[in-house]
Amino acid sequence: MENYTYNSFILQLEGLKVTNDTKYPVIFFFVFSYVFIMLTNVGILVLIFIDKNLHQPMYLLFCNLPVSDIIGSTHIVPRLLSDILRPPPERLISYYECVVQAFTSHTFATTSHTVLMVGLTVRLNRCRTMIMNPYCDNASLFKLSCESVFINNVYGLTFTAVLLTSSIGTIVLTYTKIAVVCLTTKSKSLNSKAIKTCSTHLLVYLIMLLSGIIIIMLHRFPQYSDYRKLAALLFIIVPSSLNPIIYGLQSNEIKKTVFDVFKLSPLFKK
Repeated sequence: MENYTYNSFILQLEGLKVTNDTKYPVIFFFVFSYVFIMLTNVGILVLIFIDKNLHQPMYLLFCNLPVSDIIGSTHIVPRLLSDILRPPPERLISYYECVVQAFTSHTFATTSHTVLMVGLTVRLNRCRTMIMNPYCDNASLFKLSCESVFINNVYGLTFTAVLLTSSIGTIVLTYTKIAVVCLTTKSKSLNSKAIKTCSTHLLVYLIMLLSGIIIIMLHRFPQYSDYRKLAALLFIIVPSSLNPIIYGLQSNEIKKTVFDVFKLSPLFKK
């Protein structure tokens, strides 16, 4: 029978199950990923800041993406690395720090429904202390409670379904309009640019969508917790790594600024 510790303010993160043989390769992978994410996303922000030609609404709006990636990876990866270096019994986190991390992890994905979701979470009494995940999210916080989390699950799944439906619907509508324009115009350059832009955007979107759906589904099947952890980490690392490359270097203005900074522009003007 499971032992219960009610409303403890100290929780334990299950973290990643890493052996001594794989510990340092895993650490290297996450350190390299985090450094790459920070350099590329901060680099994009700096380029937009220093180049007055990029001080346009489109590029200022584009700044939201690297900021989101920086926040999303910073609140996960450093803590994850420190937990890998600790033995499992020492992977401790305060309840409120866990709530903040859960809030941030969901804000990384979407902001609109997170406030109410975390309002619903903190009302629950807690009888467990083990976070069954490498980092805190709302589904992991639900599992700390011995009370009914029916309302939390209904709210979370309902708004997830609404968000996915609206998101997918918007994507389908947008791509349908783009396809109509491509089919009705005879401009090869316009069609080529549209296909290039849409295919890269769709790739990142599908990775995030698939990872998010897998995480939501696997939270309902504890026996597949290792696969859920992998999907959760991919959700953070892969889009944050690909976004600055796909969106940043796809822009001719940003690409020109990068080449000018590294004095490579003559080579690429040919």
